[in-house]
Amino acid sequence: MQRVEVALEDDLTGGPADETVTFGVDGRAYEIDLNARHAATFRNQLATFVERARLVRQRRSRTTTRTAASRERSREIRSWAEQHGLAVAEHGRLPANVVREYEVAHAGQPSGRRAARGQAGAHGSAGKRSGNKSKAGGRSR
Repeated sequence: MQRVEVALEDDLTGGPADETVTFGVDGRAYEIDLNARHAATFRNQLATFVERARLVRQRRSRTTTRTAASRERSREIRSWAEQHGLAVAEHGRLPANVVREYEVAHAGQPSGRRAARGQAGAHGSAGKRSGNKSKAGGRSR
């Protein structure tokens, strides 16, 4: 069994550090390894600004998962493009111009996704949205 020991080095002096301080400025996140004295100085210097600042919640990035329907649509577009002499890679993102041409060529034909969207619109889904108003300010959630 191996044992790994990590020693922090103060980024200001090169001596031993006691902690890693994380902070953000202008939408960028930073880390700096500091000894206890430098960390306290850093926090004291920022205290005046932090006391008057608004706390912002971290935004969680959403990862998108491809559905079977989106993969099938991509296969349909690739097949159509090859039949029409358009060059497309076997994998990866489809060029926007190829997708546009496919959609123009199939504008009158309902695909699985278009049919589902059309049915939702036909049943008045817009009316359902109006019921989602909150009591405070009347904004949708």
